[in-house]
Amino acid sequence: MDVSAGRGDREAVVSRPDAADVGLETPAGPAPRPAEAVDSGTLSLLGSELLTLFRRRRTWAMIGALALIPILIGIALRLAGPAPSGRGPAFLSQITENGLFVGMTALVVAIPLFLPLTIGVVAGDSIAGEASHGTLRYLLIAPAGRVRLLLVKYAAAAAFCAAATLTVVIAGTLVGLVLFPIGPITLLSGVTVSIAEGLLRFLAVAAYVTVSLLGMSAIGLFLSTLTTVPVGAMAATAILAVVSQIMDALPQLETLHPWLFTHYWLGFGDLLREPPVWDSFVDNAVLQAGYVVVFGALAVGRFLTKDVLS
Repeated sequence: MDVSAGRGDREAVVSRPDAADVGLETPAGPAPRPAEAVDSGTLSLLGSELLTLFRRRRTWAMIGALALIPILIGIALRLAGPAPSGRGPAFLSQITENGLFVGMTALVVAIPLFLPLTIGVVAGDSIAGEASHGTLRYLLIAPAGRVRLLLVKYAAAAAFCAAATLTVVIAGTLVGLVLFPIGPITLLSGVTVSIAEGLLRFLAVAAYVTVSLLGMSAIGLFLSTLTTVPVGAMAATAILAVVSQIMDALPQLETLHPWLFTHYWLGFGDLLREPPVWDSFVDNAVLQAGYVVVFGALAVGRFLTKDVLS
């Protein structure tokens, strides 16, 4: 059905000179809904989206794969012994002395590839997956509203970012408790803090990494509005993360580094100093917020004009 043609016919009828003579009146618009009803509808939609996301086998398969990273690291070090100093990912040599570092080591391993892959799957599938299954039009008829649906989809992707990061840290901490001795934590500045304070620092690191992934989630959401093939949006999101990291490693592109959304991904080491340095956290948050605003606006602009009936 040609929607634009129908709209043109309606405009022509309204603009005819004899319309007023026959007493045509503009119908009253729908009564505005109370703010409480809108908020309740948004929360209900968000709850439904989160339940759908975390009931999927694919979601739990990805969480299980992330949890497997610290398990493999812990078992490998338990069987093979301590790693040579200066070799391998950060914190690897400290694991056998303090098992609480398993989570930090696993996080360093997961950030470059595994976390971007899982985030790319969730964010890239957010709109394209609904379109490919034919459920997008029904979500909008509900009515969800296009902007509100985008906000809910992004909030669900952000929740998965937090869940994925916490999975790596918590699984690593539990593996360290089981396989290695634990004790007070020596920070990068050489100061030793209690186990409780050390765990709080690790949670701050998890928050840092979660914030780091928000910009990528916005990119994935925008790419998801461009296609009805979710695999394409997933792959494109993950590839952009890899490309950004490659560009960040090239000194010839140094002027671009501060603008790359992956630039601060491994800057959480400042939170493991005494006193903690929050500069990188703030810089990272500002950069990710910029990506969220830009690609969120692009996603809204694209989705508002998207033909969900095709």
